[in-house]
Amino acid sequence: MRRDIQPNERAFSSKEAAEEVGIATPTVRKYGQILERNGYEFLKDGDRRIFVQTDLNALIALRDTDKPLDETAKDLVERQKERLTESDTSEIAVSGTYNQLPNDPAQLKEALMYVVNELAAAREMNLELKNDMSHLKTAVSRLQQDHHVISSTIGNSAHKTNVKMEKLIQQQSAHYEALLEEEKEKSELLQKQIQAMRDEQKQEWNSQNDFNRRLEERMQGPKESWNWLFSLFKK
Repeated sequence: MRRDIQPNERAFSSKEAAEEVGIATPTVRKYGQILERNGYEFLKDGDRRIFVQTDLNALIALRDTDKPLDETAKDLVERQKERLTESDTSEIAVSGTYNQLPNDPAQLKEALMYVVNELAAAREMNLELKNDMSHLKTAVSRLQQDHHVISSTIGNSAHKTNVKMEKLIQQQSAHYEALLEEEKEKSELLQKQIQAMRDEQKQEWNSQNDFNRRLEERMQGPKESWNWLFSLFKK
């Protein structure tokens, strides 16, 4: 059991220990296995190792050693055992002070009040932590719901946009086909009008040619025919 941990001492995860020591996280795990194989004790949270400053110092020693790792690990284990022995001695000395409790009822009452206040403060802190955890869970739940709503809204908006685009494309296609059909009808009508103008012009040319032919025939006939021609202009 580790008794060399200082009050309020900072704890490090494997990743944090790797960053503090300047090595890779797999190397931290490797060094931890070597230390445990030689008898080193770590604080544990389930199967995960928890590192304190003395453990970081052990990792640094393994990182910088020129000796075989197992040999250095054995030295570190011996140092840890010495620290634990010293910690046990200190604990025994401290525990002996309980026999020196004050006989004065006022002092004893003051000491008990101090303990009661500390317990009350600890309970209040635990209650605050529970409330904070409850609020955190509620916030996470709301965020998940908001994420679901946002995802659904985006999906629905995308679907509606696609439907509108398809409808607009269909409308534009129909309008374009209608314009083509109208242009085709106008072109056919124009062709008919041009053909009618050509037929009319052709008819006029034929009439003019017929008139010229008859005029020429009259001019080549007897003199009486000239009188007839002049009579046309007199009229």
